[in-house]
Amino acid sequence: MRHMKAGKKLNRTGSHRRAMFRNMVTSLLQHERIVTTEGKSKEAGRLTEKMITLGKRGDLHARRQAVSFIKSNEVVKKLFSELAERYRSRDGGYTRVLKLEPRAGDNAPMAMVELVDRPMVVQPEKTDKGKKKEAKAPKKAAPKKAVKEKEETPKKKAEKKEEAAAKKEKAEKKPAKKAAKKETPKKETAKKATGKKKAKESKDKS
Repeated sequence: MRHMKAGKKLNRTGSHRRAMFRNMVTSLLQHERIVTTEGKSKEAGRLTEKMITLGKRGDLHARRQAVSFIKSNEVVKKLFSELAERYRSRDGGYTRVLKLEPRAGDNAPMAMVELVDRPMVVQPEKTDKGKKKEAKAPKKAAPKKAVKEKEETPKKKAEKKEEAAAKKEKAEKKPAKKAAKKETPKKETAKKATGKKKAKESKDKS
């Protein structure tokens, strides 16, 4: 006889297997779709259908049984209100398993478990890469002078004024120095010339 043969062990201990399926069933009831390996997906779907049957029953004992297995109180509320009403007229087959491509790395067979008759979520359309985005109107560049005035701080303005004043003073001093230099050699040459004339005159007299 085939006693104690229901379900798959999946190479796990009993406590590990129970904790794993509690997490999977809670996630499946919450998100209504999960992706896992093929063996685990079949077992998770079977246990999820049991929980939905408890939700449809709706009495206190059924609620306590669901709370002892499902890990989230919010998911339990959803099970006994939303999901129970959705599958009220359905006599079974609340989940389906869709096979996917093998997993990259270990090549494990993958599958997706989802609840049937679940509301479709409309996703926003993605823009194609080929389509050009609408060009925004270019902003008018501010004149350079205005930009410079904004950037200049009062300290910079004061420094510039000091530099301009220093340049003016230097410019005023330079021509005076040049004039003095030019005048000095003329005076010296004139003095030398007069000294020579006097020496000649004294010789002639003697």
